[in-house]
Amino acid sequence: MLTLYDAARCPFAARVRIVLAEKDIPYEPVEIDLDNRPAWLYEKSPVGLVPVLEEDGGFVLAESRVIMEYLDERFPEPSLMPEDSAERALVRLAIERFDDLGAPYYDLRRERSAASAEGLHEELARLDGTLGERPFLSGADYGLADIAYVPWILRAEAMLDVDIRPHASLAAWRDRLAERAAIAQEIELLGMVAAARA
Repeated sequence: MLTLYDAARCPFAARVRIVLAEKDIPYEPVEIDLDNRPAWLYEKSPVGLVPVLEEDGGFVLAESRVIMEYLDERFPEPSLMPEDSAERALVRLAIERFDDLGAPYYDLRRERSAASAEGLHEELARLDGTLGERPFLSGADYGLADIAYVPWILRAEAMLDVDIRPHASLAAWRDRLAERAAIAQEIELLGMVAAARA
């Protein structure tokens, strides 16, 4: 049995929850209070961050990007990566470039200013352009790149009051993803997190 050291509010942990749900992998969740992290967490993750995945045999893995790809390889069905090696490389590149979205998202979270909002909308416009050319960030099919980005898009809307509707391709992508059970579960959880923080 897998154990996921998790925090409902954490978008990085959301990535792993979504992959686990997409693959219907059973796991034991252990909720971590990010405001009062237990000392033992640092034994599993030296920087004290979630998510952390642990297997019964003692194998421990941190970092959401690495965990997502590990789970896709360890539990290959359904695959969340393209078969073609060039397309897989492009998915990895999209995930590698995530910080282009993450940085302005966290800027806006820290400081609700017009400049911060504009910075985030610039990145949303770039994603919108990408999604105008193909249905998913992962290419022709839904996959890990989509999972890597969607937690922040959902949180930008739910917690930062960002309106993504002006970015029509991005909004349509979000709507397509919301039809997936794994994403719908995350949206429901996010609603509970937002309500608890209100």
